[in-house]
Amino acid sequence: MRQYYLLGNFKKRYLNQFRFNLDRQYPELVVGGDLSMTSAKNLTKAQEFDLSLVMIDKVEKKQLAILRVIRDAGRPLTGSMITEELTALGVDISERTVRLYMLAMDQEGLTENLGKKGRRITERGIHELEDARIIEKVGLLSAKIDQMTFTMDFDLKSRTGTVVINVTLSDPDQFTSIMPQFCRVYKEGYAMGRLMTLLQPGERVGDILVPEGKVGIGTVCSITLNGVLLQHGVPVTSRFGGLLEIRDKKPTRFVEMITYDGTSIDPLEVFIRSGMTDYIGATETGNGRIGASFREFPAAGRNKVKDLARRLEEIGLGGFMRIGFPGQQLLEIPVIEGRVGAIVIGGLNPVSVFEETGRRVYSRALAGLISFDRLFHYAELEDRLRKL
Repeated sequence: MRQYYLLGNFKKRYLNQFRFNLDRQYPELVVGGDLSMTSAKNLTKAQEFDLSLVMIDKVEKKQLAILRVIRDAGRPLTGSMITEELTALGVDISERTVRLYMLAMDQEGLTENLGKKGRRITERGIHELEDARIIEKVGLLSAKIDQMTFTMDFDLKSRTGTVVINVTLSDPDQFTSIMPQFCRVYKEGYAMGRLMTLLQPGERVGDILVPEGKVGIGTVCSITLNGVLLQHGVPVTSRFGGLLEIRDKKPTRFVEMITYDGTSIDPLEVFIRSGMTDYIGATETGNGRIGASFREFPAAGRNKVKDLARRLEEIGLGGFMRIGFPGQQLLEIPVIEGRVGAIVIGGLNPVSVFEETGRRVYSRALAGLISFDRLFHYAELEDRLRKL
């Protein structure tokens, strides 16, 4: 019986799919991870086989393309439907090949076979899409910020249109137990404005579908400010997200930072999940660490930005902690000539109290867009949750 190892980055999930081809093409090849165990002859074959990893790369791309099509559809799809969608996207694949991929993904738990209705993506499949091919996602967050900035259409004067929100999924009872600490983040001014929303089971925002038995907590994303400023002729550059140290209720300096163009995940998500925040300290003693981001805009737009910040604050969307001066550093962060720095409060800040008190939840920054009229003041939260 042939012994199989794993060469290089060859993924286990593809081994069974190609075992027949390997046996046929390289009958003497030991497919493995320890090349020192192979003979010189096998090493030559291993090097030759390494070239065929290009085929493996194509396989992974097609599998991810299939998962992406099913996820974006938001409903079960048959093999013919998937093939049609992929063809429209320029992916060269037959319906028979799609069915083979689906059988393999059913076995891996990435999809679920619903019979004649087709397949739907599982939670594991969604996570696979999020985690796969990470090197291709470097800079993805920066691109997503730009996309959301251009897509949202909130009109400050009429108070209509869409804004960008973050979404957190929680058990209703768990949310009720943490509600006082959650609301206190808003009360102390460490949240992105004073507005939020709730999502019922079955509602979807972007890629996030609220499952049965859960409630979706929508907090306004600070990228909403970028969109408002852009609509008023002020382009904004989001430089980084970081941990802002608070002393005596005043921001003092950034102690950690992650640039947006060098990451595939929102920096605040990282800080919250890793337990690096201290909102409880910030709200109770005035000393702690909160999530914030650093933005820049043209110096000529400073007066307009200050006016817009005031108007946004009046309607519950205030998020500017500090607005600097042209060419001057802000909280030790250098700013080039002709630009102005600004510190903006993180939109995910209120939900950080879940993690800080040992309550695990799933959060997604920049989850999607929602109509402004769906937002309400955080003081209404208890009544709104009871009515869900």
